Amino acid sequence: MCQSGRSSLWGGIGVSGSLLAELESICGPGAARVGRPDDSGAGFVASPATPRSVAELLHIAVERGLSVRPRGSGSKFHWGTGGEHPDLVIDTGRLNGMWDHDGDTAIVAAGTPVKAVQAVLRSHGRRLTLDPPSPGATIGGVLAMNESGPLRHRFGAPAGQAESVSLVDPAGRVTETAEWERPSGEVLTAALLPLEDLPEARRWVIRPVSTPTEAGDLVAQVVTQDLALSGVEVDLPAAGAGTLALLVEGSAAGVATGAGRLARQLGPRAVIGAEPPQWWGRYPFGVSDVVLRIRVRSRDLHAVGYTLRDVVGLPVPVRGSAGAGVVHAVLPHGLSAARIGDVVVALKQVLLGRGGRVVVLTAPPELAAQMEMARPEDLL
Repeated sequence: MCQSGRSSLWGGIGVSGSLLAELESICGPGAARVGRPDDSGAGFVASPATPRSVAELLHIAVERGLSVRPRGSGSKFHWGTGGEHPDLVIDTGRLNGMWDHDGDTAIVAAGTPVKAVQAVLRSHGRRLTLDPPSPGATIGGVLAMNESGPLRHRFGAPAGQAESVSLVDPAGRVTETAEWERPSGEVLTAALLPLEDLPEARRWVIRPVSTPTEAGDLVAQVVTQDLALSGVEVDLPAAGAGTLALLVEGSAAGVATGAGRLARQLGPRAVIGAEPPQWWGRYPFGVSDVVLRIRVRSRDLHAVGYTLRDVVGLPVPVRGSAGAGVVHAVLPHGLSAARIGDVVVALKQVLLGRGGRVVVLTAPPELAAQMEMARPEDLL
C-alpha cells in the first residue's frame, strides 16, 4: 500500500464524498470520517469492527490506489518511516477483546490496549509477558513495531512471542499464520499470545554507575551468571550519575535469595527495593526528539556512549535494556539533518565490527523528511 492516491482521492468533493460513503457502508455510521489535523495528515480514518471489514477496506484501497496505514492508539505512529501521510488510516480500536484465555495462551484482538489485557488477567493471577513503555499501546502496535520493555531480557521481543497471528494482507485476504515475522503491508487483527502465572514476588536490585564503561562491565558480569533475571536496564543521563537496575522475579524464597546474592555481587552501593526506579519501563524521549535506537552488546556499551559524546560534543542520554542489547539515545535539539547523519555514520563505524546497528527511530517531520528513518524490519 505504498502508492499514493492523492490525485484520485482529492479529485473533487464528489469523489471524496463517494469514498466516505463507501467507508461508512463498510464500518457503519459514524465509524468513518475525513482526517483531522491530529491524524498525521491522513485523508480519511475508518474504524472497522471485524476482520472482514478490514478486508473490504483494503479492497477499496487497491481499487482506488490509496496508501494505507493501520493505527492502534497512535503512540508509535510517528516512528520510523511512518511519518508519511497516508490516504487512509485503518483505526483498530474497535477490533478489541480477548478470548480463550483459560489455558497457557490467549487470543487478543489487535486494537486491545495491553494495559486492559493485563488488568483482566491480573484478576486471574496471570499475565502477558509484554510490558511496552508507550502509553495506551495496543497488541497490534506492539507486535507490528516490536515494542518491548524490560521484560524483553527474559522473554524476548514481542514479535517472537506470538504463536500465531490473524491478519489481512494487502489484497484483502484474511489469513491466520504462525510464520509471520514482520509487517509487510498486512493489517494485524488478532494474535495468539503466551500467558504465565504472576510471579509471587518481585525485587529490583539498583546500583549507581558513573560511566558507560562501568555500566557495561557490570551488565556483562551479571548476565553471564545463573540468575533468574527478568530485566536488566540502564539509565545514563546526560548529566549526573547513572543507574543500573535489575529485576528478579519468582517465588518469595527464590527472589529473596537471588536478589541478596546479586546485591552482594554488585557491591556495597547496591540496594534491594520492592519498587522500580522512577525511570523503569519509560522512554527517555518525547514526540519532538531525535531518537536513535541502538543494538549493542553490553560489553560494547561504553563505545556507544563515548562515540556519541565525541561526535555530538557533549554527553548524550542513553537508556534501555542493556542486557537484551537494545537502548535509545536522545540527541540534542537543534542539530541539522546533516549533523545527525554524521552521528549515525560514526556510530555505524563503531558498531560494524561489534555486531551492532543503529537507526533513527523518531525525528520532527521537517528533519525526518531529510533523513533515512527506521523501517519496520529494522525494529525486529
